[in-house]
Amino acid sequence: MVYVVSNIYVITTIAVIGGALFGFDIASMSAILGTQQYKCFFNQGGLDEDGQCAGPTSSTQGGISASMPGGSFVGALASGIITDMFGRRKAIQLGAIIWCVGSIITCASFSIGQLVVGRFINGVAVGICSAQVPVYVAELAQPSKRGTVVGAQQWAITWGILIMFYISYGSSFLDGNAAWRLPWGLQMIPAVLLFFALFFLPESPRWLAKKDRWEECHETLALVHAKGNHSDPFVQTELREIREMCEFERDNKDASYLDLFKPNMINRTHIGMFTQIWSQLTGMNVMMLYITYVFGMAGLSGNANLVASSIQYVINVVMTIFALLFIDRWGRRTPLLVGSTLMMTFMFANAGIMKTYGKPAPPGGVDHVAEESWDMSDAQSAAKGVIACTYLFVASYAPTWGPVSWIYPPELFPLRLRGKAVAVTTSSNWIFNFALSYFVPPAFENIKWQVYILFGVFCATMTIHVFFFFPETAGKTLEDVDSMFHSDVKAWKTKVQFQDIRRAELGGVVFDKTADEEKPAAVAVERPVGAV
Repeated sequence: MVYVVSNIYVITTIAVIGGALFGFDIASMSAILGTQQYKCFFNQGGLDEDGQCAGPTSSTQGGISASMPGGSFVGALASGIITDMFGRRKAIQLGAIIWCVGSIITCASFSIGQLVVGRFINGVAVGICSAQVPVYVAELAQPSKRGTVVGAQQWAITWGILIMFYISYGSSFLDGNAAWRLPWGLQMIPAVLLFFALFFLPESPRWLAKKDRWEECHETLALVHAKGNHSDPFVQTELREIREMCEFERDNKDASYLDLFKPNMINRTHIGMFTQIWSQLTGMNVMMLYITYVFGMAGLSGNANLVASSIQYVINVVMTIFALLFIDRWGRRTPLLVGSTLMMTFMFANAGIMKTYGKPAPPGGVDHVAEESWDMSDAQSAAKGVIACTYLFVASYAPTWGPVSWIYPPELFPLRLRGKAVAVTTSSNWIFNFALSYFVPPAFENIKWQVYILFGVFCATMTIHVFFFFPETAGKTLEDVDSMFHSDVKAWKTKVQFQDIRRAELGGVVFDKTADEEKPAAVAVERPVGAV
């Protein structure tokens, strides 16, 4: 008999390696695109005035960077069909295989076209994993732990960024093409580990139930939630709830992508999609990918630029820990609102500093990273202000929009639609990632400091949108979420139900309680508590 991991935190640690793959891509491209080895091999601009390789043009570099999110868009959409047919676990394993194929092509690239194809295939893998890892761990976790385990996806991304950045930075000291081939080759190792480790993880009990594999469903619930005790009250109520849900959905026609846009579901779809869209329009991933441009404008060059860039990756990892510890108590709305407000502040601050103290760069650009960019090398105090605001921006994103953008969408949808729904919401992330990856290099050259104004306006807009339309889902069962969307309750009046759900998990019952009461009602009412 094959050993099956039962601890939800161990399961999550293995599964979210799929999220780390995205981080590997961000960091490797960020660290590599400024190196002379990379620029000389893929050189399109000849030599600059200092006799150094100019590298790909800004539009070409935008295309190279955008090829990965372009593939992720395709992979995320396809993942909805794959996961419903073969299961959450096998979908993630398929993503790991595709990642290895793309990495081999990227590592062996001898032309820009081959590099783009390899990165596109890598993107397909990231799209599959980024869409289905949150679904997988959300369907296995207890409601009070759901935010932590799904948020671990974002933490894995931050670790992927940090680890691969330093690997790429170290490789930059190698001579020749090994400086960029080595990092893109090494990034296959985690995917290989993920593929084989998944054989020791359980399948989602909700997917098993959907396929009428009830004995396996019951076994998995008991294994993960009660150390194998099939008679545990929480396991029994959760199994009953899943069975009732499946019976209800079996009476309805099979779910399709079109169901997400019908009147009874379109509001949830709009919220899920915009959670991912706004996550991109904060500007975070852009700043991560092109941080060498930003710090080059601030007067940092060479190794100083790369080391300063790496500090924000450390901040990203550390600050995400707070979300893992407290996100189920904080809820979803509060982190989103606080995060977007703080990010707006730092974006506008950067714009003001760069406008006041910066100037157009001399021919050749700053540190040979971006031609005709913005230069602040003559105003060191102001340049340090730009760097500080950038760090504070990252510190604001890491515990708020970073993890919540992955936690929130799987909580919005019923089982029959969840796989496809999260595929659609995640594809929204990737199509905007694609557009921004292509847009930012020429934007830094052509509109310069105004890029910060643009993202600051986005942050202000999303704050308003979240306040009026995004309800609180933390700690709620599926019944609570369904009734919330079918009621007239306003988004800003919804609250976290963390304490109620913790009592339910410990005792197998949920206590009826109004939003304003301090104590549970005298009568305990049994009801399903395991849905996510």
